[in-house]
Amino acid sequence: MSMSTMFSMFLSRDELHGLTNRVQSSAQLRVLRAMGIEHRKRPDGSVAVLRSHVHQIFGAAAGTRAPKPVEPNWGALNATST
Repeated sequence: MSMSTMFSMFLSRDELHGLTNRVQSSAQLRVLRAMGIEHRKRPDGSVAVLRSHVHQIFGAAAGTRAPKPVEPNWGALNATST
């Protein structure tokens, strides 16, 4: 993966091919629709897919945990002061 691809907002042609296992734009569009991946067809016929959407769909951020909900210390209400 090149540096420009790493920071690109959209998947590259190679990445789209890897994701869909298809080369032609029309076939890629069918696969993306079937996978539920948001995409747009550009005026030149190529396909645009947001990198962040693919990360979200495939759970790329699954390693991060949601913060534990904060609750009051209910035991402190029953504590007696000395």
